[in-house]
Amino acid sequence: MALHVTYPNSEDVAHARALGVSTDGDIMIHGLPNRLGWLGRLQRLRDWTAGCIAVTDREIEEIGRAVPDGTVVEITP
Repeated sequence: MALHVTYPNSEDVAHARALGVSTDGDIMIHGLPNRLGWLGRLQRLRDWTAGCIAVTDREIEEIGRAVPDGTVVEITP
């Protein structure tokens, strides 16, 4: 299960251009890969996502129930 984040918007593109960097894209908030749900919170010990936000399977299910399509997501460092 995953929530796809619409990125980049025009403001993000302009900011990246000003910095001379790429915006990349295809950012998601997602659970663990198939058959690895047993890892649970252990997955937080290493950044394995290539730019996404990984949560446990239970957490993504809770987020999916609580967050309607079109919800604004702000990702900050």
